[in-house]
Amino acid sequence: MKFDVLTLFPEMFEPIKQSIIGKAKERKLIDINLINIRDFSKNKHKKVDDTPYGGGAGMVMQADIIYDAYKSIKDENAKVIYLSPQGKVLTQQKVEEISKEKHLILICGHYEGIDQRVIDKIVDEEISIGDYVLTGGEIPAMVLIDSVSRYVEGVLNKDSISEESFSQGILEYPQYTRPEVFENQKVPEILQSGHHENIKKWRRYEALRNTYLKRPELLEKAELTVEDKKNLEKIKNDTKC
Repeated sequence: MKFDVLTLFPEMFEPIKQSIIGKAKERKLIDINLINIRDFSKNKHKKVDDTPYGGGAGMVMQADIIYDAYKSIKDENAKVIYLSPQGKVLTQQKVEEISKEKHLILICGHYEGIDQRVIDKIVDEEISIGDYVLTGGEIPAMVLIDSVSRYVEGVLNKDSISEESFSQGILEYPQYTRPEVFENQKVPEILQSGHHENIKKWRRYEALRNTYLKRPELLEKAELTVEDKKNLEKIKNDTKC
């Protein structure tokens, strides 16, 4: 998977070079290429923005500069994504969909955004990481790179992905490790039983419970078995008590 990132602040992407994503980059499973939009400014002061037509607060990034930056790495097969609060909210389903691409070009806006004409000309999709506004698209771009890279073959163990939150439409079950006793709380005995089928059932039940308590709206769209529905009724009744 190749990520070309058009940004005014390439230095902001240092954190993405760490941990699992950093190791995936070292192993050449993913490629993160940072393009400084400012390098394409024709202004002697490397100015990249101007006041908006029609008036208003803030500055708008210029279409021609962004377009020239895009043309420097243009690939007809690449999917171009503009990180914008006006875009579709990034979900696990969207992450899995995007992970099937081979090449992504990510455009990070700043200030009051970018000239609409360059969006109309080159952007395939606008993506938001939530219904709030940030100072720029760099953090959303890092979120997208991190979440999508985890689905690139070889980056993570497939079992890790299949059991985590949202992968099955619900949240993940609680996790425990050593020490066996912490602040007078013991690890649930069933997890030490060695009975894999019972552990599997317990984890599913706890995943449903987690989801009901923390994100109940997810259950409306989740694919639940007959057993899940019975367990959910029990969870609701236990919670009322």
